Amino acid sequence: TILFMHGGRDYKVDELGYNQLKLNPREQLSAGEVGYIVAGVKSVQDIEIGDTITHLDRPATEPIPGYQKAKQVVFSSVYPMNTDEYPDLTKALEKLAINDAALTFEKDSSAALGFGFRCGFLGLLHLDVVQERLQREFDIGLVISAPSVRYQLQLKDGETMEVDNPTYWPDPSTIDSVSEPYIKASILTPEEFVGPVMELCREHRSESQTMNYLSAGRVEVTSEMPLGEVLFDFYGKLKMITRGYGSFDYVQTEYRKTDIVKVDILVNKEPVDALSYLVHRDKSRARALHYCEQLAEEIPRHQFKIPVQGAIGGTIIARATIQAYRKDVTAKLYGGDVTRKKKLLEKQKKGKAKMKQFGQVNIPQKAFISVLRADKD
Repeated sequence: TILFMHGGRDYKVDELGYNQLKLNPREQLSAGEVGYIVAGVKSVQDIEIGDTITHLDRPATEPIPGYQKAKQVVFSSVYPMNTDEYPDLTKALEKLAINDAALTFEKDSSAALGFGFRCGFLGLLHLDVVQERLQREFDIGLVISAPSVRYQLQLKDGETMEVDNPTYWPDPSTIDSVSEPYIKASILTPEEFVGPVMELCREHRSESQTMNYLSAGRVEVTSEMPLGEVLFDFYGKLKMITRGYGSFDYVQTEYRKTDIVKVDILVNKEPVDALSYLVHRDKSRARALHYCEQLAEEIPRHQFKIPVQGAIGGTIIARATIQAYRKDVTAKLYGGDVTRKKKLLEKQKKGKAKMKQFGQVNIPQKAFISVLRADKD
């Protein structure tokens, strides 16, 4: 019987041996040998990566040092492109979780995109791997929301909380301070691209930068910046300005106080939950304008004007307008009194005002897909 020292769970060993292209059972594994253990583990979620295995009856005095519990740092909502595939997505995530204990997911829903899951990942690479496996191995079309990080909030009543989903962001009047995770980024680049790379870091709110010449023509740029700043376009821009020769790696360091706000996207003055996001105040308007313009291109025109707005609380920070169709109600008039024409135009104006007040705007799913994909890219 074996014991997982950190997890505190014990299991009876059914088989052990060497893994040499095929499984070779053995009576025992000695120090320094690499092999496998077959035990009665019911759920992979009970096992923590990096845990120390020991005998239940003759346990080691202490576990091997260096263990750190896997902690999710990047979060994103995953929805099936076809709502009928929700049961398939559920089974797919459950199967992935069998051999990926670091993947977490819980049920989520959106008025626009239907049922899905809020997933937690160890980092950007982990997110990309899970997305690729879901699409390749299970053939499921996905809509993935813009990734976010976990923020630490200090409320004015003394309570602390962690938020990674815009849905659960509290009223701004109750927030005393917000902290976000920072990383230490290591960027390897040819010497000729050092200037543009350092400028890219500054654009993404880098707070300190150092250079180390590794060899002739090869430079390591080290920079401290918010993790949330590298989730969207950082890696793509790095590859572009270094012509594909730049590489990027990072480690998370600490939380630092910052000015994060929640931006809501409103269509015809109604908030669209799937498009709300958390961002630094300095970058809120540019991203909101991108969302509004993208939606204005994708939403079909109606008989009335449709405002598409980005808002922080009750303050509008960006806007685009979808122009209305206009029917020529005076086409059948041939001369005569001009007051007849004015009456028809006034009647049309009142009708459009009423439609604008009570009309419903149907947002096609392709509009959400277009905005979220463009934002992720």
